[in-house]
Amino acid sequence: MSGSAIQHKREIVLPKWTNDVVAGTVGGWAQVISGHPFDTLKVRLQTQPNPPKYSGAMDCLRVTLKEEGPLGLYKGVTSPLMGIGICNAVMFAANGTFRRMLQGGDETKTLSLLQIGTAGSMAGGVMAFVNCPVELLKVKLQTQYSPAKGAVGAATGAVKPYTGVLDAGIRTFRQQGLRGLYRGMDITLMRDVPSYFTYFVTYEGGKRILAHFNHGGQVDALTTPELLLAGGIAGFGAWVPCYPQDVIKSRMQSSLSYSNTLACFRSLQIEAQGGNWKVWFKGFGPTMARAFPANAATFFFYEMTMKFMRGE
Repeated sequence: MSGSAIQHKREIVLPKWTNDVVAGTVGGWAQVISGHPFDTLKVRLQTQPNPPKYSGAMDCLRVTLKEEGPLGLYKGVTSPLMGIGICNAVMFAANGTFRRMLQGGDETKTLSLLQIGTAGSMAGGVMAFVNCPVELLKVKLQTQYSPAKGAVGAATGAVKPYTGVLDAGIRTFRQQGLRGLYRGMDITLMRDVPSYFTYFVTYEGGKRILAHFNHGGQVDALTTPELLLAGGIAGFGAWVPCYPQDVIKSRMQSSLSYSNTLACFRSLQIEAQGGNWKVWFKGFGPTMARAFPANAATFFFYEMTMKFMRGE
């Protein structure tokens, strides 16, 4: 190649948000693989009828394994595996964009934790529009139970089970239109906006605390165990302000018996006032068990992918 050709060769510079998209997708896949079995138990506990089918998380695990085998824990995994990559890509890209907006064009500026939380909550508002249909299809498949061993064949007129995520999506759209895929959108927004505020505040705050005590404030010097610790704790932080909203969302998306979110809330409130206040925290155990490994994996693979793409 001649010198003039080299001189006129243009370097292709990708927009900054593309790194967030790629790294967010990789982090999302890691989250699904590590956390889906816990999520299945959570959804089944949240949506079980009254009187309950399961006495608790361990009973739900035992019955699921007995009746459906280990694959029963991965029911509905295709939807988040396909969708969580998109969701995380949108979330991290939106979060990065909002952070750069708050930096006012100066990417060397260190944002306060309040500013980080603000960017996170705005990203959560954007992500909810992708999250809602993905989680709706996941919930439909997770609450589709296989008949117990020895049970007689399906009853006449029984609803044909979904064969997979595409079948669930197509049938939902045909029967209910776009509104059917976005059932529970309002409560998804009420869940995701505060959740992603605390999610990113906890993660960045955790990193800064670890860096302060172990690396003289140098966040870039954090080790792999420290990044995993910060990410795992962020998983706990994400659920603090939003678990009851998630229970309402799961109930809404698993059943058409509620006319709207308010009706679902009132139904749960009546159940709680009847002495079963734990209804607001059904599935909380599996959720917390999932929160640490799933989010440790998410942030770790996100950070590692970003470093790789920056050539570090």
